[in-house]
Amino acid sequence: MAAGDLAQAGLLVTRKIYARSTADERDLDPGEVAQLVDRLHPARTRARIAEVIDETESTTTLRIVPVDAPFPPFRAGQYVNLLVSVDGVETGRPYSISSPPSRPGHIDVTVRVTPGGFVSQYLCEQACVGGDLEFAGPAGTFYHEPLVDTDDLVFLAGGSGVTPFMSMIREAADTKHGPRMHLVYGSRSSDDVIFFDELTDMACCEDFLKVDLVISEPAEGYGGRCGLLDTPMILSSIGGIEGKTFFLCGPPAMYPVCLGALEELGVPGRRIKTELSGPPPDVTLMEGWPSSIKKGDEISVMVEGVGKVAKRFRASCSEPLLNSMERNRITVENMCRSGECGACRTRLVAGEVFVPAEVALRKADIAFGFVHPCMAYPASDITIRL
Repeated sequence: MAAGDLAQAGLLVTRKIYARSTADERDLDPGEVAQLVDRLHPARTRARIAEVIDETESTTTLRIVPVDAPFPPFRAGQYVNLLVSVDGVETGRPYSISSPPSRPGHIDVTVRVTPGGFVSQYLCEQACVGGDLEFAGPAGTFYHEPLVDTDDLVFLAGGSGVTPFMSMIREAADTKHGPRMHLVYGSRSSDDVIFFDELTDMACCEDFLKVDLVISEPAEGYGGRCGLLDTPMILSSIGGIEGKTFFLCGPPAMYPVCLGALEELGVPGRRIKTELSGPPPDVTLMEGWPSSIKKGDEISVMVEGVGKVAKRFRASCSEPLLNSMERNRITVENMCRSGECGACRTRLVAGEVFVPAEVALRKADIAFGFVHPCMAYPASDITIRL
């Protein structure tokens, strides 16, 4: 579909939905609106790697371009779920888009290698120019919404959590329109700051942007801000909370520190937006984890609904159920891999699973026995049904 056709499809969707909402007397094909929406937001989008950009020693940006149709539209701050095959295992991982919507024709996905990571190591070490990818999305609600958010934004970023903020900052720089932005960016060392040169240049040239770098493990003689994004650090950076909306994205360990600081400062919940952080590094350390189950313990998983015969396999109790399913060649739809979107929801027929407290299951899921396997950990022998 050409770009003009894409815009025309969007216009047609708007007109058809408006016609229905106003009880327009014109006849509508029941499937027409759905077909148009599918053209705008396909379940899968084919892409090809056009450029591999080394950002730091541990971080790589993959610039991907369309293969047979323009990319679906997205808002700065959203993510895509990259779908890959690694050693015969079909899986996916959500990554924020670091390029802005104002630069059509490509999408940048910035990936930091996670120690022991399955997909991140593959993308950073093996992905190459010309390689084909698929992705689902874009998706997510981690973006500035002028209808409810203020126009004075504070971005609290940690490590690779800077990527959605780069999309927002780049869009504002390109369009010369948008809210004020203050990025408070924590990194372990000054050598591992992603987009350092670009951020430094924009902070000097753009009136809407202020950038504070905070290094937690500075080298000897480092003269910048040092420490964690705790209450004193945030307050000394931003000066006050009045009229500000706070966005938070970073590693899991960062969330309790920053959220506790914002609570201490008196920031109301409606002025705080958090991005999904994914599975914890070690779920056995989380509150509520069954003390009788040790890290690496295995149980039996029975999966019904895979062909005519149920499939059984052994799974680690300390690994998300979705990961274990994928390792055993059982693929289910998924998107956020953080327990929020519900794309992977699966019925728990028998047995028990541990679900971290921050995973907000829908009331209907609880009532009818559904779990989100991306953030569910088997706590006994279980049976699930796809």
